[in-house]
Amino acid sequence: MKLNLRLTVVMLSSQLLLIQARAAEIKISSPTQLTASHNSLQPGDTVLLKSGKWADVDLLFSGKGTKEAPIILKAEVPGQVVLTGKSHLRIAGEYLVVEGLHFQEPDTEVSDVIQFRGDSKTPSNHCRLTNCAMTSTGPQNADAECRWVGLYGQGNRLDHCRFEGKTGKGTTVVVWLNAKGDGRHQLDHNYFGPREKLGKNGGETIRVGDSKTSMMKAACVVERNIFEKCNGEAECISNKSCGNLYRENTFLEVQGTLTLRHGNGCVVEGNVFLGNNVNGTGGIRIIGEDHQVRGNYLEKLGGDKARAGICFMMGIPDSPLNRYFQVKRARVEKNVLVDCKQSFFIGLADDKNGILPPVGSVIRGNTIISPKRSLFAVSCSLTGLTFENNRCFGSELGMTAQPGLVMNPETKAAPLKGLSRAEVGPKW
Repeated sequence: MKLNLRLTVVMLSSQLLLIQARAAEIKISSPTQLTASHNSLQPGDTVLLKSGKWADVDLLFSGKGTKEAPIILKAEVPGQVVLTGKSHLRIAGEYLVVEGLHFQEPDTEVSDVIQFRGDSKTPSNHCRLTNCAMTSTGPQNADAECRWVGLYGQGNRLDHCRFEGKTGKGTTVVVWLNAKGDGRHQLDHNYFGPREKLGKNGGETIRVGDSKTSMMKAACVVERNIFEKCNGEAECISNKSCGNLYRENTFLEVQGTLTLRHGNGCVVEGNVFLGNNVNGTGGIRIIGEDHQVRGNYLEKLGGDKARAGICFMMGIPDSPLNRYFQVKRARVEKNVLVDCKQSFFIGLADDKNGILPPVGSVIRGNTIISPKRSLFAVSCSLTGLTFENNRCFGSELGMTAQPGLVMNPETKAAPLKGLSRAEVGPKW
């Protein structure tokens, strides 16, 4: 058995050495040259884009690498390949890596600037966009829908990138699911910078799924990103699928929320929300079944109702996919809320049809501190909620006393700072 294992390792090492020996470095100075190279690209090859401005280019990066030897498309000098105007990129294949590009002032006439697919029938798998940026400083057409990144297929990664200055309609980053589901993407260590209020739907920073596919399991991981002043709309992150994990992200003065809008069985864990008392800054909004919200830190949030620290929405009977499902079996545990305008709102209804309160849910082991304010706002029956071991200190509880809610002026919590700017975004 040991001999066979050793033989396998030797064979794999030999294959890797052979790939490395064959790997080529190809310098490209035009989209035509990139397209012409596709048939010859082999696992381990690197394509270098010449430094300079690339205006209105259609870049198709196509190939099939391997896990051990991906095919790489990178800037000759990180950050010095600047794509402007109607430039857009399609990453089409498997085990492809794109790094070091800077998309600057993308034209809103381009509906999708970067897509992880070749076309509507060929999504990409196990590809990566890293160390890139997309920024805008000028005015954008508020009516033209322009999405900056679209993730298709499965197992792709978006990391160490910077997205800043989007003002027009269209989600910054979208995860798209198909009839098979797909997903399992990873979005980590990105910096999402200021985004102005759009004034209508379509201003999300990240959306995972959509209404039609919301009952599919996406199993995406969104972790260790910074969201700063991402104020496009009420939903900074809009979850619209099942089984996703939102972990250890930092939200700085975001006038919106991490919203579990559609789908079930998601986990929101270890995130830091710092509002600095800015009006409308929000926390976490819960809709649907079997969600877990645990170990998050929320401080000085200036929002209420849908932008409360933690908000439970009311459900609609026989809700269609695009409306509001009843909250069932939610677990809200070991969160810390400090000096928020409205720490908890339980029973917020979007309209008169929202009549189903949370059921089978637990609020356990949380620390809630707001000496000058009420801690809870309640507009529904609490019979479907269980409170256990929550430590509270506020001007008043804000509702009828419940077992498991202990008011104690000695309640304290250690502050958390969240991620630093140096931990996320491109390295150039």
